[in-house]
Amino acid sequence: MSRSRSLSILTAVALTSGAALAAPVVAAANPIPSPDHPVSHAENPRVPEGALWTEEYFPSSDHSGVELHADVLRPAGLPAGAKTPVILSVGPYFAHRGQTGDDGFTGTGPSERFNDLIEGADLMKRGYTVVMVDLRGFGGSTGCLDWVGPGEQADVKAAVEWSASRPWSTGKVGLYGKSYDASTGLVGANLAPSGLEAVVAQEPVWDMYNYLFSNGVRRPNYLGTPQAYNSIASIQGMSDDSAKYKSNAAYEVAHPECLADNLTDTQNPDPNSAYWRARNLAAQAKGSKVPLFVTQGFIENNTKPEDIETYLDNHVGEERGWLGQWEHVRGNETGSDGVLRMGRAGWFDEVMRFYDEHLKGIRPTVKDPAFAIEDSTGKWRAQSTWPTVRRDVEVRLQAGSYVDDKGRVPATSSLAPSAQDTGRWDMEHAPELPPGVGTERGYGPKPRTTDDGNAYYTWSKPTHSDVRVTGTPRVAMSTSGQGNVLVRLWDVAPDGTAVMFDEQMSLVRGGRLAFDLKSTDWVLKSGHQLVVGIGTDTTRSWADTASGQTITVRSASLSLDLQSPRTDVPTQGDRSPYLDRYLTAYTSSWTANAPGSFPLTVPQGRH
Repeated sequence: MSRSRSLSILTAVALTSGAALAAPVVAAANPIPSPDHPVSHAENPRVPEGALWTEEYFPSSDHSGVELHADVLRPAGLPAGAKTPVILSVGPYFAHRGQTGDDGFTGTGPSERFNDLIEGADLMKRGYTVVMVDLRGFGGSTGCLDWVGPGEQADVKAAVEWSASRPWSTGKVGLYGKSYDASTGLVGANLAPSGLEAVVAQEPVWDMYNYLFSNGVRRPNYLGTPQAYNSIASIQGMSDDSAKYKSNAAYEVAHPECLADNLTDTQNPDPNSAYWRARNLAAQAKGSKVPLFVTQGFIENNTKPEDIETYLDNHVGEERGWLGQWEHVRGNETGSDGVLRMGRAGWFDEVMRFYDEHLKGIRPTVKDPAFAIEDSTGKWRAQSTWPTVRRDVEVRLQAGSYVDDKGRVPATSSLAPSAQDTGRWDMEHAPELPPGVGTERGYGPKPRTTDDGNAYYTWSKPTHSDVRVTGTPRVAMSTSGQGNVLVRLWDVAPDGTAVMFDEQMSLVRGGRLAFDLKSTDWVLKSGHQLVVGIGTDTTRSWADTASGQTITVRSASLSLDLQSPRTDVPTQGDRSPYLDRYLTAYTSSWTANAPGSFPLTVPQGRH
């Protein structure tokens, strides 16, 4: 998450034209660092205490002529030739002026994006060097932004190999990031360049296609997000930056095709196009052995839990993770009330045990669980892997039909467009809940029926014990008609209280169709029913175009991975605060239940 001084991208829309940001008045120029003349905190207060800041430049690895800029923070007081391991971040948010806009600094300096890690983990005293590298097109690097494509992947490879080969480096590098620069961490794990020993990736995008589209259906931000990153790529250097930095930062001014191409190249809705195949990080993870530590919120609305299971299945190296019911936050992040937003304490301690082991060879004295997981009840458990499946089932869903007309909106609902509906956000400023959430309150089958005019529904029989739906549900169906389909899963209590906990959309072209829903970790309490809805899009979570056609569905099924909470091994962690906000937004009251057509049972004993 950006620091408090970052301007919302919504207030910087004018930057999408590529116009340069006006330089603020500078009281006194900060000294410009070089490899031979590092700058201390005393000389520039933007440098973290205990660190010495230098800037360096090096070529990307694709022989394209792209020049990459790096800010390097070395522990002060070390002999000039002292070697340290490196914690590296590679991304679009390290410009000297600010992360996503003008942060109001009066003089140049290294980005404060990960000062929380530098200070919270005491990296300088621990003897780590921190390197922040601007991806091509951002900050002090040249070239055209590439939405984690082959060019940016070449940048990640170059950054790792450069960091490992410096005379002050031990040759061991760990990648660290959240959101976009967590996705570049996945790129590093996939490419496994020489020197990369560990990756920490918080809330990444596992397949870049999924941030803009769902199975051919546009998301609200399909155009706004590329516009937002064009804005970030247009951030200019500060008045007291070096001439080289300012020249590189102005690359887009001389190359307007960079911004134009980013707006057009990203608009292909076909996930099998060459453009999107090159950005499918989950598929590219096959065979990766780089140790990996990830976080993922199952109910977050920004970098959603889509293709996480595919990535983890393809990755064969050591895996660690915190998975749970939170929004787009860091492991150490707290709210204004001081409460940890993931709910689990000790993020920096655990991360540093991971880095110390792989970058310094220090055997940890504390045994952390491979995966610490918070389910929908707010309880945490430890597992050796995720998902752990006790039983996998494929249930038959009823046949039915619906009209793809965007739904019958309740008369009491207000669907007036909001600022969120513009879709103009980067990964640091996405809304925590989708636009329009709450307008569907009361939707669902009428008493003892399986159709409400917008969708038709298949009910399970009431569960006889607590059953956890884990992993990635997958739906398959045969269709006639063309348009869109929205599939949603509800947890319905005996009194009719219903919570929508999973959803996904796809284009319908007629014929056989199959797709994954979002990954989940949701407990159906004893006596509850699972309800599967298939119908038109009644949300504002997608920017689909209704066809007006009648879509007929037959031979439909839902594949589920099930687990019994009875065998859980508890681990430390509190209920993440966002879970209650999600429940408030997605809970409705249905007037009655319907008979179920399939059971959901899972063995209650251990394997």
